[in-house]
Amino acid sequence: MSILKAVITAGAPKQKSLPLQNLVDQQGIAKTALQLIADEAVNAGVEEICIVICPGEQKNYEKAAGEHASRLTFVEQSNPRGYGDALYRARDFVGSDNFLHLVSDHVYISPADVGYAQQLVNVANRESCAVSSVQSTRENMLPFFGAIGAKRVANRRDLYEVKSVLEKPTPTQAEQELIVAGLRASHYLCLSGVHVLTPTVMELLGEEIENTPSTASIQLSPALETLGRRERYLASEIVGTRYNIGVKYGLLLSQMALALSGKDRDEILTDLLSLVSQSTQSNGQPMLAGVDR
Repeated sequence: MSILKAVITAGAPKQKSLPLQNLVDQQGIAKTALQLIADEAVNAGVEEICIVICPGEQKNYEKAAGEHASRLTFVEQSNPRGYGDALYRARDFVGSDNFLHLVSDHVYISPADVGYAQQLVNVANRESCAVSSVQSTRENMLPFFGAIGAKRVANRRDLYEVKSVLEKPTPTQAEQELIVAGLRASHYLCLSGVHVLTPTVMELLGEEIENTPSTASIQLSPALETLGRRERYLASEIVGTRYNIGVKYGLLLSQMALALSGKDRDEILTDLLSLVSQSTQSNGQPMLAGVDR
């Protein structure tokens, strides 16, 4: 499969500022979350990137994209109807090509030599089909993610045949429909926001939009579930972790994860230990104003 295009969805009005947030990467370089996501795409071999945005946000995103700005095509999601609707806005950009899809409010960190998105593209190339990345996720995080029911591919511990996809399932739904053999108790395979998809997904989203009342939200999960019935569709556990910057403390945890996996790890650990020590010793007393190194 040739994957030269990527689509990044950033059209949710309440989350439009998240990709513009500043972080420091593993090399100690200040970057926006959007730059980090675009890095993932470009390192996976992508040449063109379409970003689905809220109306009027193009200049902000061009600035936030940094060195990747020349690769970008923008599509506005006016009258937003959900995640699936946002992705469908990129249908003309995608055309008849397979494409990489990433969400704009996640940061991906991999200890492997190959990046998170690149690993998924490699799986898609090897298996010649659509593949979504998944991560074993605690039950209490189900309200933030889509989740899959699946069967392990024979002789593969990290690859699954997708049987069902539910958007933000309740724990009861997950227990009834999404149990995957071999996972820890109260853990489910949740989508981690990186997909290699075929143009069939755009066809399915178009059908869903056409057959859904104009006031209803369009999600990606039903199209992905139908995709698995139309053609081969797999899920893969990638070496690495996704961090959702849109949840409480998500930006803080993402930055900590980047720092602890980067060149300044020892310095950051020293500062964190000092901070914890001061907090513990204060025992209700005012904390010191700074952190000594």
